[in-house]
Amino acid sequence: MDKPDIRVFHDVPCELGEGPGYDPLTKTVWWFDIVTGRLFEKARAGGVVDVHPLGQMASALAVIDAGRQLISTETGLFIRDRKTGHTVMHQPIEADNPITRSNDARVHPAGAFWIGTMGKKSQQGAGSIYWYREGQLRTLFTDITITNSICFSPDGRVSYFADTRKNIIWRVDTDSETGLPLGEPAVFYEHKDAGGIDGSIVDREGNLWNACWGRAHIDVYSPDGKRIRSIATPARQPSCPAFIDEDSAAMVVTTAYHDMSETQRRSDPNAGKTFLIEVAGKGRFDPPVRL
Repeated sequence: MDKPDIRVFHDVPCELGEGPGYDPLTKTVWWFDIVTGRLFEKARAGGVVDVHPLGQMASALAVIDAGRQLISTETGLFIRDRKTGHTVMHQPIEADNPITRSNDARVHPAGAFWIGTMGKKSQQGAGSIYWYREGQLRTLFTDITITNSICFSPDGRVSYFADTRKNIIWRVDTDSETGLPLGEPAVFYEHKDAGGIDGSIVDREGNLWNACWGRAHIDVYSPDGKRIRSIATPARQPSCPAFIDEDSAAMVVTTAYHDMSETQRRSDPNAGKTFLIEVAGKGRFDPPVRL
């Protein structure tokens, strides 16, 4: 098991920390607290954390350019102006379905945004995964309970996604020019240990790094689906990692105290905090989304 350098990046707990990412254009790290509808931003170099109330559940972000962001919320995609904080609806997604919200999402190397939805109470089969690029929206997969682990190989030829309820990560061949699937998904990894598959990222060498909710680990899988590394986290419910460096595998990791009892929270004092983990490897960043 790796023994990386682990530090607290933000010590104010999130009930359901999720959707971390890094913008190399502004050298800014972001993440969300889904339940409270807040976006957090902090400079990679450190300093104060800016907290932005969004007025609704939100879970993920794609960079448009240095001044604009595309945010995935419970009603769809919103363009946010970083300077003013003003948001405007860009693309409704399940806006007429009050039982669902956005969850995991990530930008494909071709600039397509894959967005996952799920039931606010994890209703069986209520979630879907969508593809968005250049004003077009397509439904890719349906009948998913908890969408997670959306990520892509460096060349864009393989896409991954998971249903945490089934604890399976699937892989599907993908058109590298469009980010659209080719053929049917196949099982990449079926998790049979304790804990649940949550958010994932893929490094420059094609390895998949997965946050294992409830098991306090980031597990690393080779492109052929073998677990090759395991990194302990200081909170029981890590939800998602995000690389913040290309010369190492340094990452921020969100965690959560969601659904914990008071006794469980006392036994897990780091629950909900956001961490910086320094570890060897080769990270990579998501590209800007193509509006």
